[in-house]
Amino acid sequence: MSTHPGDGLEARRGPDTQVTTGMPVRGRRWRRGELNTAFRVVASVVIPTFRFSARYHWHGPNRLPADGAFVLAPNHFTNIDPLVVGTAVYLSKRAPRFLAKASLFRVPVFGKLMSGMGQIPVERSGRTRLSDPLGGGRSLVEQGGAIIVYPEGTLTRDPDLWPMRGKTGAVRIALENDVPLIPMAHWGTQDIMARYSKKIRLFPPSRVDVIVGDPVDLSAYRGKPIDQQLLVEATELLMRHITALLEQLRGQQAPATRWDPAANNQKETGRFE
Repeated sequence: MSTHPGDGLEARRGPDTQVTTGMPVRGRRWRRGELNTAFRVVASVVIPTFRFSARYHWHGPNRLPADGAFVLAPNHFTNIDPLVVGTAVYLSKRAPRFLAKASLFRVPVFGKLMSGMGQIPVERSGRTRLSDPLGGGRSLVEQGGAIIVYPEGTLTRDPDLWPMRGKTGAVRIALENDVPLIPMAHWGTQDIMARYSKKIRLFPPSRVDVIVGDPVDLSAYRGKPIDQQLLVEATELLMRHITALLEQLRGQQAPATRWDPAANNQKETGRFE
């Protein structure tokens, strides 16, 4: 799939649609104490690289909140997405925190940086420190942090890179911690690194379109016992929001039926092509 952002987009873009380049929120400053040494070390390498290789185009009036805790739920279709999305969040003057495989935290030096930045380890079973009331979840709320959770759990299996069936982690974290759940979509990272490729193309710079939606209305689910049916329903609502945002960026309509790996005899994790 190589549809370029902007191909056919003008036909769907209304005259009042706002698209800007440069910094997403001009004049916004870092909150005191939000960036620690680990973040500054990593950012000194990552941010200049991806500000050079990705020409960000910010769509619509919405931007990430300047303060307060929230869960950000983007689409996911290439291995470079976390760095590109993390850079977008950083440029918004918020410190990006991801759910990350616990094995990464055991890598020398890198693991120390991950822990130092406040990234959250996920065991293979899917359990995280967020299940510990004294751990990640409480810290997220008390510190007003931003956490990025890919609701698809892995790269989409959809052959045309549309969002596939979601998993319930993002919704659960938002509900259990009573914080906003913000959908986000991006398009263009496949021009920096194709799905499952090991080659990164940093030059010439690629256009990356980003749109942030309104927080998903979870009022019908908040305050209720959190069971599997509730999580599945709320997750499908989230995936509809993300898909609609991506339709705006691509200027195309997503398939009527969301891609389901199980229905297509595909593994839930790992490479499939």
